[in-house]
Amino acid sequence: MRGMTSANADTHSPTPSSSSPDESDAVHSSPVRPITVSIVDDDPMICQAMSLILNDYSDGRITVVSTSTNGVEAVERARVERPDVVLMDIAMPDGDGIEATARMRALPSPPHVLILTSLSPSNTVERAAEAGAEGFVSKTDAPEEIIRRILGACTGAPQFNPASQRQLLQDLNRRRPLARRDEARRLLGTLSERERETVVLAADGLTNQEIAGRMFISERTAKAHLSSASDKLAMSRIQLARLVERADLPEAG
Repeated sequence: MRGMTSANADTHSPTPSSSSPDESDAVHSSPVRPITVSIVDDDPMICQAMSLILNDYSDGRITVVSTSTNGVEAVERARVERPDVVLMDIAMPDGDGIEATARMRALPSPPHVLILTSLSPSNTVERAAEAGAEGFVSKTDAPEEIIRRILGACTGAPQFNPASQRQLLQDLNRRRPLARRDEARRLLGTLSERERETVVLAADGLTNQEIAGRMFISERTAKAHLSSASDKLAMSRIQLARLVERADLPEAG
């Protein structure tokens, strides 16, 4: 019985090479690298405060690798240190934050850039987005919100607050008609002067005969000009009329 007990004990005892699941996971899993952040603000106190917030509230998910007080220094640090995210102030000496953002986004390994600001001025949202910024972080946001936006930026998701999103949409909606107008004018500019004149008159609802009388040409020539314009732009007469409407051409004086 004693021998059996000893044998059973040997059979069920763990071998030296075995390990518990927890120990195995610890061996094979590697720690997640924290997100590296660079802070740019001309006020050193803001840089220090933001550093404390990110280091103290992020549970090790974020580490601040550098701070800068001007755009020139910030771009050089981003080139050398290659942070994951940059919190960028707007108004700074030696180049504003928008310019620095554009230069950072042109780097071989560009960081995600969040504009660090107290406000979201209407003229800043569009400029920041065009420069490559992926959102805004308010200096008055709660620590949890700042951290959430930084983590979100690393996923590629835009981090514009609702007010900034509304402003950006308004800017885009305002620019869209202007872009359509400019494109229409560009297309009309590819036509000859006589072709363009016949197209404009046709858009006003004139017949070929009326166009000919207005331009002192034959009806056949008027029709030829319209046909040539239609072929050049690959548009029907109705589409040409809509193009003229979009172009919103100034009336001849």
